[in-house]
Amino acid sequence: MRLSSITDYAIVMLSAAARLGGDEPVSAATLAEETGVPLPTAQKLMGRLAATGLLESSRGTGGGFRLARSADTISVADIIEAVEGPIAMTSCVEDGRHDCGLEDACRVRPHWGAVNLAVKGALGGVTLASLAGEVA
Repeated sequence: MRLSSITDYAIVMLSAAARLGGDEPVSAATLAEETGVPLPTAQKLMGRLAATGLLESSRGTGGGFRLARSADTISVADIIEAVEGPIAMTSCVEDGRHDCGLEDACRVRPHWGAVNLAVKGALGGVTLASLAGEVA
């Protein structure tokens, strides 16, 4: 499993927002400068993360973005799902998908739900606060 670049950028930018922002809004330009994410990508991502409810945005002088809830309640799983949609290791566990040639005879398919829950649980156990903290 590999995250897309845009999901990686979202995690990096939200970590920076957690470190820099506190209760004060942080601009997309500041986050782009802090992280090295190109400004157009940062702006697009911040808007997307605000639309999914992970960020709050405010306009005008002193405006910008801040976390919609505390960094210790936002998990890596939350961020991945905000950018990429539900965590699904294979397409056969997604509702309505029937595009696998092995589907009718597959004996593993009933077990993929447990795998998805384990992966999501592991990613859910890593908080934005832990990513924003200093490495010991």
